[in-house]
Amino acid sequence: MSHSNVSNTSPKVTGLSELAKHVDYSLLTQLNRDPQATDSGEDHSPRQVFSGHYVPVKPIPITAPKYVAHSKQLFSELGFDDSLATDAGFTQLFSGDTSQLPAPMKPYGWATGYALSIYGTEYTQQCPFRTGNGYGDGRAMSVVEGVFNNKRWEMQLKGGGPTPYCRGADGRAVLRSSVREFLAQEHMHALGVATSRSLSLYVSSTDTVERPWYFEGSHSTDPEIMVSNPVAISTRVAPSFLRVGQLELFGRRARKQEHDTALEELEQLVLHIIEREYTEDIASDLPLAEKVLMLAESFKELLTSLVTDWIRVGYCQGNFNSDNCSVGGFTLDYGPFGFCEAFEAFFQPWTGGGQHFSFLNQPAAAEKNFDMFCSALKPLLASTPESLDKLDNILADFWPLIEMKIERMWASKLGLETFDADTFRELIQLMVKTPVDYTMFFRELSAIPSEFSALRECFYKQPDQEQDKLWNQWFVKWHASVMAIGDISLTSQKMKQVNPKYTWREWLVVPAYQQAAEGDYSLIHELQSVLTNPYDEQSTEIEEKYYKKRPLELFGIGGVSHYSCSS
Repeated sequence: MSHSNVSNTSPKVTGLSELAKHVDYSLLTQLNRDPQATDSGEDHSPRQVFSGHYVPVKPIPITAPKYVAHSKQLFSELGFDDSLATDAGFTQLFSGDTSQLPAPMKPYGWATGYALSIYGTEYTQQCPFRTGNGYGDGRAMSVVEGVFNNKRWEMQLKGGGPTPYCRGADGRAVLRSSVREFLAQEHMHALGVATSRSLSLYVSSTDTVERPWYFEGSHSTDPEIMVSNPVAISTRVAPSFLRVGQLELFGRRARKQEHDTALEELEQLVLHIIEREYTEDIASDLPLAEKVLMLAESFKELLTSLVTDWIRVGYCQGNFNSDNCSVGGFTLDYGPFGFCEAFEAFFQPWTGGGQHFSFLNQPAAAEKNFDMFCSALKPLLASTPESLDKLDNILADFWPLIEMKIERMWASKLGLETFDADTFRELIQLMVKTPVDYTMFFRELSAIPSEFSALRECFYKQPDQEQDKLWNQWFVKWHASVMAIGDISLTSQKMKQVNPKYTWREWLVVPAYQQAAEGDYSLIHELQSVLTNPYDEQSTEIEEKYYKKRPLELFGIGGVSHYSCSS
C-alpha cells in the first residue's frame, strides 16, 4: 500500500479544502482510460467498453440529501473531524454532487469493467451485448482516491446513478440496502474480518424508486409487489476496489488477443494491484514473473484467511462470484448476504445463489475464484513454462491451506489447543439434527459451563431423549478436553475473543431501515453501537434486546430469511 508523509498528528480534516490536499488518483494516472469515454463524465447509458481500465463517470446527485450516519472510527482513522459528516461540501460530494469541488479534486468519478464467472464458469452471453463487454460497476463509482494518515484509500459511492455498465438499470440504491451495507461493514470490521469500510450514508428527502419486494409476513421465495423506496447513497472505503473479475476481464482479452494492447493492459493492471494491495509483500525491482507468482501466493493467504473468518462469525456472502471477490482479500459487495442464526450447513440467504454459495460451501467457492484469478495471470507467464508450473503448484496448495486454517479456527472456537476431528464431527452432526443458535451456542460454550443444561437456552427446539443423551455425552467429552488444558479462565477469555456475543440478526435490522424510511435514524445508531462492539458484554437492556434467538414465526419470511436481490 502506498504511503505519504502525512502524520497521525496532522490537524483534523474539517472541510473539502483540507480533504483536497490528500487526494492522489493513482488509478487514473497509472491505468488507461477507455478511449471512447467522454471528458466530462456524462456517460450514463449502457454501451460496450472494449478496452481501457476505467470510464470517467459523473455521479448524479440525490435531491435534498439528509445525513443518516457515518463511521466515527473510520473518520478517526482517516483524520476526519466528526463535524465533517454534516459539512455542506462533504454532504454534497458524498450524496453525488461533484460540481463544486476544490482543485485538485476531480469533477467526475470513475467506474470499472469486469468479467463475470460463476463458480469457475465464465459467462459472456448474459451481458446485453452478448460479448461480456457490458459487465462492470453499474451503480458504483469511485470519487476520491488519496492518502490519509499514511494509508491509501479509495472512496466509492453506491447508488450514484447509472454508468455505461448499468445494463439499463437506474443506477440507484435504496435506503433499505444502503442501511444494511453501512451497518454490515461496520459490524464485520469490529468482528475482525477483513472488509471494505463504511464512511457515510445520506438519503434523499424526495427521490424514490420502485423495487420488487415481499408482502409483509410472506413466505414467498420471489418478490410479489413493487414497493416505493427512498433513494440513498452510501460510501464505502477500501485500499482499492480491484476485483478478481476485473483481472479476469483483462486476462481474457490478453488470452484472446482482443486488441493490440490487451497483454499490456493486463500487465499494467497486475502491477497496479501489487502497488495498491501488496507493496509490503512484493519488491518493485523483481522480474515480472516473480512478482506474478508472489501475488498469487499472497492473495491465496489472504483469501483463505478471509473465508475462514466468514465461517467463524457465521457470515454467508450469498453471491460469491468472482466479481464480488476483492483481489485485496477482504469482504466486498454486501448484497444478499446473511448471518447464520439457527445453524444450517447449507444456509443461503440469496434465493438465486444455490447450494454452491451456501455457508459451509464458501471455501469451495473461494477455491473456484482463486482458480479464475490464477488463470487470468497465465498470459503474463506464457514465456516462462517453469513459472506456469509454479503457479499450478500455488493453486494446488489452496485447498490444503484453507482446510488447515479452518481446522485451527474450529479448535479456537471450541477452546481446544489442537483440532479434534471426532469432537468436531459429532458436534456438527448434533447441531444439524437439533436446531441451535450458532452465535449463542459458541458464546455460551466460551463460559465453559460445568453442565450441559447451561446451553439449553441456545436451542430453537429442545433435543428429544436420544439426542439429549448424545448431547450430554459430547459435552462431557468436550469439557474434559478443555479442563485438561489447565487455565480455564484464560481459555474462556480466548474463546470469547473469537466467539462474538452479538451478531447480525436480520429481523432486528428490518425495523431500523423501516423507521429510517420515516425519518427516524435512532435505531440505526443504536445498532451501529451494538454491532461495533460484538465481543463485549453490554448493558442488561442491550442484552435483553439483542442477545436472543429469532422468534420461530419469523423463519422463512421474505426479506428476513432470504432475498431475491440486493436492491
